[in-house]
Amino acid sequence: MQENPTSGQVLLEREGELAWVTLSNPGRLNAISVAMWEQLRHVFASLAADASVRCVVVRGAEGNFAAGADIREFPQVRGDAQQVRHYHQHVLAPALAAVAQCPHPVVAQIEGVCVGGGLEIACQCDLRIAGASSRFGVPINRLGFPMAPDEMRGLLALAGRAATMAILLEGQVFDAAQAQALGLLTRVVPDADVASQARASAERIARGAPLAARINKRQAQRLLQGTPLSEADYQDFFSYAESRDHREGVSAFLAGRPPVFTGD
Repeated sequence: MQENPTSGQVLLEREGELAWVTLSNPGRLNAISVAMWEQLRHVFASLAADASVRCVVVRGAEGNFAAGADIREFPQVRGDAQQVRHYHQHVLAPALAAVAQCPHPVVAQIEGVCVGGGLEIACQCDLRIAGASSRFGVPINRLGFPMAPDEMRGLLALAGRAATMAILLEGQVFDAAQAQALGLLTRVVPDADVASQARASAERIARGAPLAARINKRQAQRLLQGTPLSEADYQDFFSYAESRDHREGVSAFLAGRPPVFTGD
């Protein structure tokens, strides 16, 4: 997927109904290059269009999630005000939006470093499972710039204003226990169990009704807007009522057997 491996890759693997998206930039703690941001957007666009996917796991290669954007590129890609705006609005923002708007549940498998752009990606996922020794933060105050609006939106929605301000203003790198206390993580597990726990979570999700999962994601995003629901919103929610999966779920429960969901 990547013509120039020296600038990193975003790898996609499929295992039945599960998809694995891996951030890989060897020797750079998976720092995310422009090419990788663009690949991330394309990978998630392809997954969004694939109804056979039931869960996506995002992870980093070689024991780290991601050490933020690749600062080596900044003089070339963020050299003046016009480039700075293009980079954040037309490179990073669409990639993060593609993760956030994925209709399938997305689990972040977090090991090692998860800072800056890495944390921004994790914030767009639905669940975040992290190793006990993993590290978090957005220390960009040391680089002399704030977090762009489209990047702050995910952190703010997840952690709230108070935690977001503490993370950005102090610029500290902190451990998984503090990240969980701030509301950033779903679970903290022993380092050796991160991959197996992420897989177990994805498999639990995949056993559920995919139609219900997708509606839950849409409704959660809609309710966070804070405006009254329209008739169209209610129609979208109750669209599951005559689905095969709904009938199957109730029938399986009454018959005392495991349900077999198809997404229909």
